Amino acid sequence: MPTKAVFEGLVIDEFDQPVTVAYVGEEPCYVVNDAGFRRHIPSEQVDRQVLDEMRRMIEGHEEALTEQAASMLGQDDIFSRAMILTQLKNMDKQFELLLQVGLPEETRAYLGMMGFHVRINVHGEVLEVEQPGMIDPDAGE
Repeated sequence: MPTKAVFEGLVIDEFDQPVTVAYVGEEPCYVVNDAGFRRHIPSEQVDRQVLDEMRRMIEGHEEALTEQAASMLGQDDIFSRAMILTQLKNMDKQFELLLQVGLPEETRAYLGMMGFHVRINVHGEVLEVEQPGMIDPDAGE
């Protein structure tokens, strides 16, 4: 069971209104204003959709992402590359951990400043994941 809403502060509704987070018992929920009715959507439902979209964007590009990450970190050696590549290939484990602990506040703030956001409808369906600067995996097809 998740303990954090992974994308807290980064989720908007289909009308560009910010979505808040509230807890129902111990379960985090994204709260969407539906014409005055506050719909509580379990955060895991939304977060898994976003993480699945991210997985789709990464799959098949692990080698290129590994090179970029190693270069950006200034750790462009074989061992660092192997470590990064292993982490990318074990995304499922990383995503499960994110569902438990969430993203650090600083990371969420940075993503927000960079224009990252998740647009959902009143039913918790992800309509769009906006990731400025990301390569569209379908662009080369």
